[in-house]
Amino acid sequence: MFKRQLPLAVKFIAGFIYPQEEIYLKAKRNLEDKFGPIDFESQTINFDFTDYYYPEMGKPLFRRFISFRRLQRLSCFPNIKLFCMKIEKKYSLNQKRRINIDPGYINESKLVLTTTKDFSHRVYIGKNIYAEVTLYYKEKKYFDLPTTFPDYRTEEYKNIFYAIRDIYRQNIKDERN
Repeated sequence: MFKRQLPLAVKFIAGFIYPQEEIYLKAKRNLEDKFGPIDFESQTINFDFTDYYYPEMGKPLFRRFISFRRLQRLSCFPNIKLFCMKIEKKYSLNQKRRINIDPGYINESKLVLTTTKDFSHRVYIGKNIYAEVTLYYKEKKYFDLPTTFPDYRTEEYKNIFYAIRDIYRQNIKDERN
């Protein structure tokens, strides 16, 4: 009853919002240099769910998701978020970001994103970083929460996350064998 277990390692994912492919490719390369090879890269998706980023980055904007082959411990995510923020700053121009990187993870039961902003549905995970469950997985489907961002509610995004979840499940299976 009193035995504690370490949680399984998780699949590190990163979502990018950017106006130019060149910036995306540079940022992706920086992440690969730090975290190793990627095992999934989504197609380019038009990002027009909100105009929130337009004053900073301009328009049109695009979205992509990647996942990394090497699984990560949950305790690594404050540092992962901080590293992504360094990359955003590195490619900024005149104090304006030219890329937004949203790191998070997928495990068998959920998709979690990290952020610097506290809110009622977010949990502090250290180093001024918070985490939120964005989607949860049940009965072979991803489900939204009231706080799920509109773009993450789409079948297009969920299909990406199903593919990454399948890769993760194979990773876990391979580790057990």
